[in-house]
Amino acid sequence: MAPKIAIVYYSMYGHVKSLAHAEAEGIRSAGGDVDIYCVEETMSPKVLAKMHAPPTDSSVTVLSNPSVLEQYDGFLFGIPTRYGSFPAQWRTFWDRTGKQWTAGAYWGKLAGVFVSVATQGGGQGETALATMSTLTHHGIIYVPLGYKPVAPLLNDNSEVRGGTPWGAGTFANDDGSRMPSEKELEIARAQGKAFAETLTKFGF
Repeated sequence: MAPKIAIVYYSMYGHVKSLAHAEAEGIRSAGGDVDIYCVEETMSPKVLAKMHAPPTDSSVTVLSNPSVLEQYDGFLFGIPTRYGSFPAQWRTFWDRTGKQWTAGAYWGKLAGVFVSVATQGGGQGETALATMSTLTHHGIIYVPLGYKPVAPLLNDNSEVRGGTPWGAGTFANDDGSRMPSEKELEIARAQGKAFAETLTKFGF
C-alpha cells in the first residue's frame, strides 16, 4: 500500500505554496498518495488587502479540523518564518490540536518541514528547529532532508538559493518579490520523493 501523506502549508504571497506543489510532485514520483491543505487565515480581508496579498487559492482545501490529519501516515509542513518560528496562522492551528495531543492521535507519524524566509540570514534552520517542540509533544517523528538526496544541489554555491539539510526552502526578499527558483523547486521535489520513500521503508 502506498504511504498516505498530507502536505499542509500557510502561504500569504505564494512562495510556500509553490514549494508545496513541488513537494507533491516528488511524493507522486515515488508512488505516494498526497493531499494538499492550507491552514486557515487569521487576518481579515481588509488587512490582507493593505498588505497586497493575492486572493486565496480556492482550489486548496482549508484545514480547519485537526482530526483530518489522523488518517495520514506522514506530513510535510510548509512554514513561512516569522522571526525564526511559526507564523500566527500555523500557531492557531496547533493550538486546536489539544484533542489529538491528549489521545496521541499523531503519535508515531512522520513529518518533515519546508520553509520560506526573506533573506539568507532569515532563519531557515531556526524555523525548522522551532517546530521540534510541537512535533515532540505530539510524538511525531521528524524526518530531515539531509544531504544524501540533494548533496550536489546543497553544495552548489553558484547562485543564491534556499534549502538546507533541514528541508527545502526559498528566499522571498523582504518585499516578497522573489519567487522560488528552479533549483529550490528541485530540492522540494527531491524532499517529497525522499520523504515518501522513507515512509515506504518504515512500512507505511
